[in-house]
This record gives sequence, structure tokens and C-alpha cells, in this order.
Amino acid sequence: MNKTAMVKTRNRSFLIIAAHCLLHGFSAGMVASILLSLLVLLLSPAAGAMTADHEDALTMEHPADVTRGSLLLKTANGLEHAPLLTTDVLLTVSGLISRARLQQKFINESDDRVEAIYVFPLPDDAAVDSLRMIIGERIIEGRIKEREAAKKTYEQAKNSGQRASLVEQERPNIFTTSVANIGPGETVTVVIEFQQSVRYDNGQFSLRFPMVVAPRFIPGTQQVHGFSGHGWGINTDEVDDAQRITPPVRHPDAGTVNPLTLEVRLDSGFALQNIMSSYHAIDIRQNANTRYTITLKDGAVPANRDFELNWRAVPGESPRAALFSERHGQNHYAKIMVLPPATGAAGALRRQVIFVIDTSGSMGGASIRQARAALLLALQRLQAGDTFNVIQFNSRTESLFDRPEAVSPQTLRSANAYIQRLHAGGGTVMLPALEQSLSSSTKDYDVRQVIFLTDGSVGNEDALFESIRRHIGDTRLFTVGIGSAPNAHFMRRASRFGRGTYTYIGDVNEVGERMQALFAKLESAVMTGIRVQGAGQAEMWPQAIPDLYSGEPLMFTLRAGELPGSLNVSGEIAGQPWSSELVLDGGQDHPGVARLWARQKIAALMDQRGSGNEAEQIRRSIIELALEHHLVSKYTSLVAVDVTPARVREALLKSLPVPVNLPHGWDYDKVFGKLPQTATPATWNMLAGLLCLLTGLVLLRGRRHV
Repeated sequence: MNKTAMVKTRNRSFLIIAAHCLLHGFSAGMVASILLSLLVLLLSPAAGAMTADHEDALTMEHPADVTRGSLLLKTANGLEHAPLLTTDVLLTVSGLISRARLQQKFINESDDRVEAIYVFPLPDDAAVDSLRMIIGERIIEGRIKEREAAKKTYEQAKNSGQRASLVEQERPNIFTTSVANIGPGETVTVVIEFQQSVRYDNGQFSLRFPMVVAPRFIPGTQQVHGFSGHGWGINTDEVDDAQRITPPVRHPDAGTVNPLTLEVRLDSGFALQNIMSSYHAIDIRQNANTRYTITLKDGAVPANRDFELNWRAVPGESPRAALFSERHGQNHYAKIMVLPPATGAAGALRRQVIFVIDTSGSMGGASIRQARAALLLALQRLQAGDTFNVIQFNSRTESLFDRPEAVSPQTLRSANAYIQRLHAGGGTVMLPALEQSLSSSTKDYDVRQVIFLTDGSVGNEDALFESIRRHIGDTRLFTVGIGSAPNAHFMRRASRFGRGTYTYIGDVNEVGERMQALFAKLESAVMTGIRVQGAGQAEMWPQAIPDLYSGEPLMFTLRAGELPGSLNVSGEIAGQPWSSELVLDGGQDHPGVARLWARQKIAALMDQRGSGNEAEQIRRSIIELALEHHLVSKYTSLVAVDVTPARVREALLKSLPVPVNLPHGWDYDKVFGKLPQTATPATWNMLAGLLCLLTGLVLLRGRRHV
């Protein structure tokens, strides 16, 4: 074989290896070898010539260096002018129900017609029922359709040059708005409305509105076609819609985007002791005895952290029961709240407490400080006779002790030192830590509790919920959401499956207060065996009433041809029976109660999904229910189409995602860095494979003249 043939054979072999790397990834040792080879090649004269020849093609300005007045998005075609977005939120609260109006204005500053795609959060219990698209003086009402039919209608309108908008649910707390054919210099406004329940706990009412979808960890090692999207994630065998839940994230150095204004019109129905905003400065104006208007003091704020409003009644004014009703079609609907008596202390119980702390890259910055502070405080509440352990997880799972150890000065010192050393980095591989925390090898306890501290920034929620259902046993799972934009869908549902509660900590200054409230639940008697009798033929959701902890109300919804005159609510507290009669008279007529009932039933049906015929029957039931009540769900979407064409069919339309902010307090480099630490393993394999392929191409180029 001559020299040229040998070189060609060697180059061909290298490219075969590179292709194998691209498909399958490679080991750390191979990474080092390839990087070393690439470094040598780049330092050689041939490689230097190649770099010089392509210098212009390889050089790209950072978006922050181009201009602060434009929103630039890096695409395959270089830097594109992404559509600008402003959002105005109005929350109208009456008693225990909130009606929200979300107005999104998409502004096209480019010279091209574009399709804007925006992935955004809503409360995980939001019942989304209305869509309007506003173009100049024209208002186009959206219609609810099965998801595939709505998508087809939208795509046909988009391809025909008509302006159209589509609202789809990716998760109960993640939605996508798509707006097609926005002309140069044009603004298209999309108005979305939804119903939401107010939370009540320990005498305090609260309402939480999320503003940003945090980056999600996408597990899985095999790339799949899945559901197409415009996100940075890669669809995998574990998260087949990763592209749809990972919007591009604006680097903090480039400034913030997506300004948002928010107004709350609050009618509490009783005198208030105080109104507080947890994370934003607010202005409060009292309009009447029980009516207030709350606005953000700073006007428009970056959409980069949750908004939370809390209010508390004047002592003695807080209701012990509440009834809201609505007639819809041939049925009456009701939302009911009953506050049982205080449960008091649970008595001297031997507890086994497992603390689980997320130390992945997304927990970097303020989040890990909040989690450490919360965990250290929790250790102080352990008593002699308790056993405990601490588990941390990122890309791997590690525990302080091999098995739960008895509380002693020595074990507590070890735990304190261990927690102080925790730092954030790596991926959010949650499943092994979750399963380890739920497994138990001993029975030397009266109560077993798992305290799970995380931001919940994962994409495989369904797999985690299924694991909880399989392994929960007699354990109770308490979730603590950490950071400025926790995944409320995971927090709330995981704690429900785990028969526990959920707590949010969004600032290190509130660690003490929030953890004290959690301790009160951990150490109080639990109200169990709750039954609602006298409903007759009424359909109630939830059908199985969960256990209640100290300060928590019983809340449920009913649908019936005629509501019963009264209900009997009963249960047990620390082994002692309790019951109360609730008269369904008076109350408050409130539009939207029917949608809250339907939304709660849809959530329950989603929890029951299995496989095969059962899953298909549940899907059909959800579609029928969502169409009847005009609700967005996993299987239904809202679509609006302007019949007036905005462009000729042949004209080019660019599809551009709207970037989002990094959540407040997050460390960008901990999440993404040079290679995303909180990205999927499939992303690493692809990047590694591309590096192999690049090296092969460099070799081929460098040897061409041999």
C-alpha cells in the first residue's frame, strides 16, 4: 500500500470511529485522547491554515456585544431578531377563587414575517378556558379542539399566510403559545384566561403566579423522534417532549427580557390583618372594607421568579367554612371548604426522618444556601429516640450514613459538618435518590418521614410519580420547593402521592418561618379516614379525601342535578373520632366553579392513567370533559385563526422561540457552563460525538496534501 493509500485508509478509519462516537458517545479516557489529538492538530501549520481560512465563519459576536436594544437569538442561520414580548397579568380574587387574565404582546422588530413560540408557566392547578387574539381593532376568539385537530388547524392557517395562535399544555404548569405570521413591525396580542383556587393554610391565604420556566434536567440515553419543538433539550427515551419544555435561556450578561406587569384585585370577604408579597415590592390601595388593589411597586419587572401574595384575616374573622356555587347546563356545581379543629401535638413518637437534598447544578447560587439553611434547622428538631439520615443527589446519589442512625451529639455533629460541605454541581438524577429514601430496612419507628428539598427542575415527572406510588409504603413524603422558580407541579403531586405536604422557600430570609410551619405539621397529629356523606348522586372530587395536617382545610368540589341540603364530614384525629355537619345554604354564586370541578376531575383521571385500553378510555374521558367545559388539557388545545391572509403562501416564514430569563438567584455556569451540567446525557453524547467528527474532519483536511 502506498503512502497516499495508507493516509486515506487511516482517515477513513478515523471517520468511522468518529461516526461511532457520534452515535454512541464515548468514555472519559477517549475524551482526553481526542482533545489531546485535536490540540496537537490545531497547533500544527496545516491546522493553523484551516483556522485562518475559516476565521470569519467561526467568529460570532456575543448577543450582549451586538446591541442591548434588540433581542437576538442564535440560530442555525446566525443571530436572528427574536420577537419581543411584554406580559400584563390581572388577577381578580373573590374569596377562595381567582380569575386571571394573561395578556401577551408579541412584537416583531425584524424585516421578516415570523412565527413566535413562547414556552411559559402557569399555576399547576390553572383551568385555562379562554383565548383571544387581537390584531389592531380585530378580536378573534379561540376555540377548544382536540390537540391534534387544533394543531392541524393552526398549521393550515400558518401555511396559508393567515395569522393564527395556538395554546397547548405541555405539563399542568407549562404551556406553549404559538403565533404565526407576525409581520415586520407588527404587534399581535394573545389574551389567555384561567381559573385558579386560592391556597389556605394555618390561617393564611396565598396566591402564587409563576413567571418563568426554569431549565429542566432531561434524563435518558437514547435520542428519539418524540414531539418536535424549538428548545435546547433533546427528546430521549425518558422525556420524549424535551424540546417542548426547554425554551432557550437568555444569558444574564445580556440583560433581562420579557417585562411583566401584575395587578391583583382582591375581595377577601372579611377584614384583613395584613397583605404581604414574598418576593416583590408592592403598592396596596384599599378601595372598600374588604376590597384592595395591589400592584408591583416597580411597574414592569423581569419575568424571572414567582410572584406570591399572602393575606391574613383579622383574628376571629377567618371563615371556618365556605361555599361557592354555580349552575352550568343542567347541573349545579359547588366548591366547599371546611376547617377541622386543630389537631394538636402527635405525642411522643419515635420518628425515622430521611432528609434528601438536591445538590445538582440548578441548585447553584442562592438555592443551595437556602437548602443548607433549611436542612440545618431541621436537624435541630430531631429528638432522642429518633433515627435519621441525609441523602444528597446530583449526577449520583450519596448518603451520610449506610443506614439511618440514632440521634446523638456525635451523629448530629457529623450531619452538620456534612451539610456545611455540600455544594451544587452536576445533573439532577433524582430517581435513585427518591427510591433510596423511600426504602426502609428497619421497623424501629412509629412514623417514617422523608423531607425532600429540591427545585424540582426535571422533565421526567411521570416516572418519579410512578416510583413514589410503588415504593411509598407507610412513609410520608414532604416536599420543600427551593429557589425562585420551583416546579410546583412536581412538588404538589409528589407530596399528594406521598400523603404529605409541600412547602416553598424562595428566599433565605424565610427559611425559619417556612420550616417552622413544616415542623408543626411533622410533629402534629394527622387527621385520617376523612369521609363526606350525604352527597347522594353528586360526583365529588377528589373522591378519596387525603389526610390533613394541622392548619389545613378540607377542600372539595361537587356536581349534582341539585345540591344536597347538607353534608356530614367525619374523620379521626389521633384515634379520636370527629364529625361536623355542613349546611349547603347561602354561600356565594361564582362563575368558574364548574371549570374548577372539571379541572380537578381531569387531574384525578391523569393520575389514573395506565396503559392499553384503560389509558385510551381515560384519554377519551378527558377529551370529552375538556371539550364540554372549554378547557386546555394534555389532549385539547385552544386555537384562533384570522381569516384575513397576512402573506402570500410562498413567502418565507421564520419560526423563532422567545428566549426566557434565567430564574432569579440561579448560577448560569452551574446549569449550562461550557457543556450543560443540567442537560441530558444524550446532549453530552451528541456533543462528544460531534467533537469526534470535528477531529476527524480536521485530520482529513490536514492530511489532504500528503
